[in-house]
Amino acid sequence: MKMEERVHPELKNMFSLLPEAVYTRENLAAKRQEMQEFAAGTAASLPVNDAVLTSERYVPGAAGDPDVRIKIYEPKVKNGPLPGVLYIHGGGYILGSADMMDPVLQHLVSEIECVIVSVDYRLAPEHPFPAPLEDCYAALQWFSEHAEELGSDSSRIAVVGPSAGGGLTAAVSLLARDRNGPSILFQMPLYPMLDDRIITKSSNEITDDRVWSKAKTQLAWEMYLGEQGEASPYAAPARAADLSGLPPMYTCVGDLDPFRDETIDYVLRLTQAGVPTEFHLYPGCFQVESV
Repeated sequence: MKMEERVHPELKNMFSLLPEAVYTRENLAAKRQEMQEFAAGTAASLPVNDAVLTSERYVPGAAGDPDVRIKIYEPKVKNGPLPGVLYIHGGGYILGSADMMDPVLQHLVSEIECVIVSVDYRLAPEHPFPAPLEDCYAALQWFSEHAEELGSDSSRIAVVGPSAGGGLTAAVSLLARDRNGPSILFQMPLYPMLDDRIITKSSNEITDDRVWSKAKTQLAWEMYLGEQGEASPYAAPARAADLSGLPPMYTCVGDLDPFRDETIDYVLRLTQAGVPTEFHLYPGCFQVESV
């Protein structure tokens, strides 16, 4: 069955307007610039959210690593300590930036009254694993240690991210458990990029260049893993043998997403490991470049 015939009826018109997007090592810089310009144009067209303060700073990275740029979103008026969200953008580990999420995260702060720290982690292939993960973990450590000064609560920090940001969310949760690191109250790895092996049915059947596809997945993993051999479970959390003791999780995925089957498998294994987990599968839904 053709992709067009499987798309949800409410999304068919949008799907028909999507351009083909092919990524290569040679055009990656140009694609990043295109995405940045598009996001900046979209943000400029939206009204300013006067209820939210947005700032940025650099926080210490892992030993020997550069400082990590973060963006902080917080309500101008706080009534007591607020829950915190560490947000990790998507983009296949090779695309995206914290700046592109400004309108979405400002709106989220207004909707749920929280403090958000968004990580502008280094990207592959210039900075392969473990650089992006260590940047995210460093941001989590800083957030936990400085929650009080931000008007937040270190005992109520969630980690959230889509696609590759979902993979990093799962990996940060594993790392915090194994390093006895900061407490994570809740994890939300949305349609997460978890498995470098590309062995599931869904990872092989989605080949349309208008959406996130097998070819994009292969290229992204090659860039993220670099010269290393078999991927570490912290690079590809689907490889983790022990999922016990992780934070409660919510996740979702579309049934036309290459990451469908690895998400479903991860949900099953988390549940079997005793981790409270909620999962939604959306019929006829696909993934485009997610940041």
